[in-house]
Amino acid sequence: MNAAITPDSADDDAGSLTPAQRRKLTRRPSDRAITAVLAFTGLIAAFTQTLVTPIIPELPTLLDSSVSDATWVLTSTLLAAAISIPISGRLGDMYGKRTVMLVLLGSLIVGSIVCALSSALIPIIAGRVLQGFSLGVISLGISVLRDVLHPKSLGGAVALVSATLGVGGAVGLPIAALVAQNLDFHFLFWLAGLLGALGFVLVLTIVPPSTLRTGGHFDVVGAIGFAIGLVGILLAVSKGNTWGWTSPLTLALLIGGVVVLLVWGWFELRSREPLVDLRVAGRRPVLLTNVTSITIGFGFFITTAAFPALLEAPLSSGVGLGLGLIVASLCLMPLGLVMFVMSPFAARISGARGPRFSLILGASVVVVAFALAVVLHAEVWHVILVSAVVGVGVGISYAAMPTLIMHAVPASETASANGLNSVMRTLGSTVAGTVTGLVFTGNSRLFDGIAVPTDAGFRIVFVIAAGVVLAGVISALFIPRREPAYPTTSSIPIQPGSPD
Repeated sequence: MNAAITPDSADDDAGSLTPAQRRKLTRRPSDRAITAVLAFTGLIAAFTQTLVTPIIPELPTLLDSSVSDATWVLTSTLLAAAISIPISGRLGDMYGKRTVMLVLLGSLIVGSIVCALSSALIPIIAGRVLQGFSLGVISLGISVLRDVLHPKSLGGAVALVSATLGVGGAVGLPIAALVAQNLDFHFLFWLAGLLGALGFVLVLTIVPPSTLRTGGHFDVVGAIGFAIGLVGILLAVSKGNTWGWTSPLTLALLIGGVVVLLVWGWFELRSREPLVDLRVAGRRPVLLTNVTSITIGFGFFITTAAFPALLEAPLSSGVGLGLGLIVASLCLMPLGLVMFVMSPFAARISGARGPRFSLILGASVVVVAFALAVVLHAEVWHVILVSAVVGVGVGISYAAMPTLIMHAVPASETASANGLNSVMRTLGSTVAGTVTGLVFTGNSRLFDGIAVPTDAGFRIVFVIAAGVVLAGVISALFIPRREPAYPTTSSIPIQPGSPD
């Protein structure tokens, strides 16, 4: 048995598990099986986030809506994911990570069915919100690994599950494009629902029930305040290009969101059982890791936003490479495949040199990749090369982030701390999408009635990406080299009388 609990929590946890659950813990599946299931659920959740990307141009026609309204099909999922990740993490710490994972996968299944049975905008958006909630399974899965795996196996498993946040979207995009091009768009949602159901069954049968639970009361006021503040900021950032950056609505959302989060922070610092323990989140290793996470998320999304535009732009523009959606998606698959392949090597690097070194190394590789992109983006192989190098850097970085977080927070707060880190990556991606849109809007020309970014526009985006990720490298340099580490739950000897 690898799973264990702290002495102080033995009595509480003994009462939280049924006899059947305790018997299951004594014959739980192998570490590899648990890791594989958690990685699979992460891939499903990440794939669902980009599910509708191939049909974005057709959505106004398919849903009989305006272009601006149709974009909510994608925006709603982003907002739901950003809000639910830290909340589901806190609930996982309190009531059991596997239980909350099952709830999130159930939400994905229900949301997929709602979308699959609908052809109107509002039901589709509602279903996409339910699908967006599922992204929290990645941070919860990482936390489960800390609870049940032996420390010697933990690094590689964490690297693999963390990488699914990028792998799922990159690998799933050509699959979604193939389905969308050859079948009715509703099949995309049936596929997501089927995968979600499979993930639900695997988690229920393979992943052991949580033994480490903090208990207490859920911070409802904190959750509402966090949701309102974050939605305001993300909406302003993601819709600023459409609504206008000086419009009253954009300014009200942006300023209002910041004010709400400041008040929320004041409230959380005074709460006995906060949604997010800001004192822990403010610790130097956690804070600087989260800052660097924003920049890595920014760089990763630049790749998925700028390169498709470059690959699919018409050859007549003199800039684009004239590829179709499916071929363009296949050209970006190396981004995800390299992240997947890099996960065990990233774990070895972290084991040998420490996660701080890995984070600095990974971010530096991303900087080099975008520096290459400034001069190499005129051929298809250039795009494949640069995206693969970005995948190497992001894969190393994503493997290091959860490890740095887990070393700096107690085991009882792993899920919520990792959830906050995932929100930081999402924030970086949102800002990247906005910046890309701003640059392309100001640096584009019409070709056959289509606005195509100029060569200068692509260069500017790549330079900005390199600069932002370089700022992340500098941030990571200030992470302490040595920090007292909290032990993993699995490294603590099992106490007599525990449910295991």
